[in-house]
Amino acid sequence: VQLQASGGGLVQTGGSLRLSCAASGTIFGINAWGWYRQAPGKQRELVATMSTDGGSTNYADSVKGRFTISRENAKNTVYLQMNSLKPEDTAVYYCNAKNMVFTRYNYWGQGTQVTVSS
Repeated sequence: VQLQASGGGLVQTGGSLRLSCAASGTIFGINAWGWYRQAPGKQRELVATMSTDGGSTNYADSVKGRFTISRENAKNTVYLQMNSLKPEDTAVYYCNAKNMVFTRYNYWGQGTQVTVSS
């Protein structure tokens, strides 16, 4: 599975961005998709995850009500809509695809930089 993330950029506080993660290759067996982020000097943290069928989503407390994860099956693409952005959202954002049972199937995209100016 190959993941190509895009959509990052520079935005002012309160602005919005939409990240995209296009998946290619053998995605059969992937049952969870997610976005993680890593700020300078900090560990990578979970931002949002969803099950393949969209029936289950999970968000970090810091982004609840502001970020929305979604998936467009026809395009094998996962999105992260980010609204009301804050400077503390500044980080490199990574998309992830994995199988929750067979954990060796765990794939990462290359990361996309999001910078929120105050």
